[in-house]
Amino acid sequence: MDKNNFGQLVSFIFGIANDCLVDVYDVGDYRKIILPMIVIRRFDAILEPTKQDVLKMKKQLDENNIVSQDAALNHAAGNLSFSNSSDYTLSDLKSRTNQQQLKQDFITYLDGFTQNVQDIINKFEFRKQIDKLSEHDILGILISKFTDPSINLSSHEVRNAAGVTLPALDNHTMGTVFEEVIRKFNEETNITDAGRHFTPRDIVELITDLAFVPIKDKIESTTYSIYDGACGTGGMLTVAEEHINAIAKQYRKDVSINLFGQENADETYAIARSDMLLKGEGAQAENIYFGSTISNDGFSNRTFDFMLSNPPFGTPWKTDLKAWGDIKKEEIADTRFVVNYNGEPFSLIPDIGDPQMLFLANNISKMKKDTALGSRIVEVHNGSSLFTGKAGQGPSNLRRYIIEQDLLEAIVALPEKMFYNTGIGTFLWVITNKKEKRRKGKVQLIDATSFKSPLRKNLGEKNTEITSEIRKNILNMLMSFDKADSTYSKVFDNSEFGYWEIPVFRPLRQKVTINHDTVKNTLAMFRRYDIDFGKSDGIPEVRADEILAFNENNPTVRKIKLPPKKGQLKAEEMLGQFMRVIIDLMSDTPYMDMQKFIELFENHAISKKYGFKYKNYSQFMTYLISKDSNAEIVYEKGKPVIDTDLTEKEIVPFNYKGGIQAFIDNEIKPYAPDAFTNEEAAVVGYELSFTKYFYQPVQLRTLEEITADIRAVEAETDGLLDEIIGGAI
Repeated sequence: MDKNNFGQLVSFIFGIANDCLVDVYDVGDYRKIILPMIVIRRFDAILEPTKQDVLKMKKQLDENNIVSQDAALNHAAGNLSFSNSSDYTLSDLKSRTNQQQLKQDFITYLDGFTQNVQDIINKFEFRKQIDKLSEHDILGILISKFTDPSINLSSHEVRNAAGVTLPALDNHTMGTVFEEVIRKFNEETNITDAGRHFTPRDIVELITDLAFVPIKDKIESTTYSIYDGACGTGGMLTVAEEHINAIAKQYRKDVSINLFGQENADETYAIARSDMLLKGEGAQAENIYFGSTISNDGFSNRTFDFMLSNPPFGTPWKTDLKAWGDIKKEEIADTRFVVNYNGEPFSLIPDIGDPQMLFLANNISKMKKDTALGSRIVEVHNGSSLFTGKAGQGPSNLRRYIIEQDLLEAIVALPEKMFYNTGIGTFLWVITNKKEKRRKGKVQLIDATSFKSPLRKNLGEKNTEITSEIRKNILNMLMSFDKADSTYSKVFDNSEFGYWEIPVFRPLRQKVTINHDTVKNTLAMFRRYDIDFGKSDGIPEVRADEILAFNENNPTVRKIKLPPKKGQLKAEEMLGQFMRVIIDLMSDTPYMDMQKFIELFENHAISKKYGFKYKNYSQFMTYLISKDSNAEIVYEKGKPVIDTDLTEKEIVPFNYKGGIQAFIDNEIKPYAPDAFTNEEAAVVGYELSFTKYFYQPVQLRTLEEITADIRAVEAETDGLLDEIIGGAI
């Protein structure tokens, strides 16, 4: 991109906005006029030299009653894929003084474009603005400004009246201008979506380098397809095409490139498609599909050689669920996102608040498997893609799916402040299904967070860039693989990033306390049901106020149900028998072995003294039983009963020596000797942590250094108090 040309264009555009749109439109709405007028003028500038040829052809076609005229008119326009059959160019219209006539002629001019251009104009909804522009007498001024010969908005170089060559407005410059227009206009209205659609050129160059350079010597004379499922203005596709053509030329290969993109924002879709037409790639323009890649895949059942993308992240995708029929996330059946893995359905679906991993899954589903190069994917993500989601959840599953199939070649961590609308750190995922031999079973992590060059002037949030030298350095580290500087590049086995999430159980330990207080509490519970146990047999007295307070503070009381069954004792009789056994077992010392106490209780119950065999007494013991870490373990059918309150989840790395049981023995049992797990319940997860692998501890200052600093501060402030108060004390 020519920076001088960019600066002139930006100044030119904001000059138009200030001269024409102020007091007529809100600043945030300037884009509704500026963006479509740029695109219209770009088409107009291309068509100007052949206008008379088109009109001549139009006349001939009309005289011969030929209805389908587009092909002939497009040919007359210079063998383009578009034309304008109206009698006017924009320059013709700027001389109109009558606003009504100008409005009518301008509409006629727009209607003269072929349908493919009409579709682009319609995406801007520009026709809705014509009445307002005309009513405020600014339509003519606007046209005059955009046809200023001192500025070139076409896709070709032109010479102005002074013979000075004006550079072409290429796709990247157009995209950057677009971004700057949105950013600056939105700054005035506190809207922050600038940067959503466009990736800075330095990042695009790095992405294309990572995609093509590692396999440049394997490029053959054939046709290659490049796809971007979040193509924005189409800049990534254009740069990628230029890059692979340059490689082909270097290696004397004859390649043909087909570009494919999808975009769901009207304005950016229109700009991307217009750029394809302006470059003379009419067929390619048909490969730019409008709609959501997630819910409306424009290229289902297609595969691509290269897939480059900067998808949205941190943006909810609820609208896609509605597009699928207002379903729940769990009901998604799209095979891009719910795959068959190890013979079972395997969900790759992330949280509803972040769609970025869906774009990655979409790209993986479109990889070629039957070609020598397979497919290469380079995609921009934020940090959450590395670790978000627990084991067994969609994001973790996607990482597992990628790594276990040995698709992940490398991840590059970029510096912060690289994008126009966000200062967060970002990462480039490099994925291929045709790894070179030395990379099989390996993943390379490159920490390029310190590789940056400051911008002279901030562009929104962007205050740093990756220069060609920095880009070359990053690429050299990728190509050097395990020979690269280990300070910034590390290579790991795939297994390094996998782990088991295991449940760690603790056995239930309970004691039985039968003293005056617990018996009194139990009585309080029973007397709530108007059960009278009398005042004999050693049963302690319970005052009415004590019963009331106890019951209010213990909702468990209300859960006890005592429905008598045929042949059973009445509830009050059962409870009476139970209490007499319990009182007989009263002790100042708790029973620490639950199992032994039950045996003791049952032996007493069936003894000659009491002689009952009722077994459903556990609910009566609610206020006699409590947990105690010093109590014996409670068993059921020979197995320890699990204390659900003490159950925890632990992460066991795949590479932990000895596996899960060794982890339990070494890391858990020294602190909880009775802990155990169930290895069959382990869930596999994957995550990648740059902080873990590239953390560099900061050297702490010595005590002497700290003391010296304190004394220096003291010296600076010495006598300051006297100066302030002037000896008043």
